[in-house]
Amino acid sequence: MFVGVADTHTVIWYIFANPRLSAAAKAFIDTASASGDQIGVSSITLIEMVYLIEKGRIAAESFTRLATALLESDSPFVEAPPDLWVARALSRVDVMKVPDMPDRIIAATALRLNVQSSVKIAKSSCPVS
Repeated sequence: MFVGVADTHTVIWYIFANPRLSAAAKAFIDTASASGDQIGVSSITLIEMVYLIEKGRIAAESFTRLATALLESDSPFVEAPPDLWVARALSRVDVMKVPDMPDRIIAATALRLNVQSSVKIAKSSCPVS
């Protein structure tokens, strides 16, 4: 069962045990993992990571680690590709509060997966209209 959708930095910080990840976010992911629940990772996160690597903002190893985690059967992270339903859900994400397209797609993915917890696990909530 999907219990959350992680944004790009949340995933990166989690897989690298970066102290910038909030204790609450780490606990949420750890609890999901221990319970056998899933955290969605929008495919846009993978695309955004390639962009950030090209810009020199994150290490190339970040993509490799996430790709590996997505293939591991015991990983809480599961890829959630954008589809027609994500596109339809996009209109429910307030563009004034979430202007960045990757973040809007991540939020719409959470709506698509009917995730009740926060979309950006590192932040408080997903502004929807």
